[in-house]
Amino acid sequence: MDKLNIHHVPSQPLIRHGQPLKAPQQPKQSFLEQLNKAIQPQELKISKHANDRLKERNIHITETEWAHITDKVNEAKVKGIKESLVLMDQAALIISAKNSTVITAMDRKEAKDQLFTNIDGTIVLS
Repeated sequence: MDKLNIHHVPSQPLIRHGQPLKAPQQPKQSFLEQLNKAIQPQELKISKHANDRLKERNIHITETEWAHITDKVNEAKVKGIKESLVLMDQAALIISAKNSTVITAMDRKEAKDQLFTNIDGTIVLS
């Protein structure tokens, strides 16, 4: 019959008396650095769904209007808004401020009788 060799492998690292444990070194960020990164203004992304709705409903938003929307969504994000309804003259947009993404779009006539759920802020632009 073959001999079995059994080796004891400790399940926890050995602690030598008087020597502190060393945690893996990771770059440390201060709370302020993390906060600034989290609230840093971001460009809006347009989801495929929202892009399809903009084309299908013939909604045209100028670069200037997108810049204004982006500024307001970033401002809302700083105030803790996660999902917002953006009302414009010609359109209504649902935007995830948390992800800086336009989720869907509809024209104002279509939005008139709609019930909007799961939003925690509204931005009215004129």
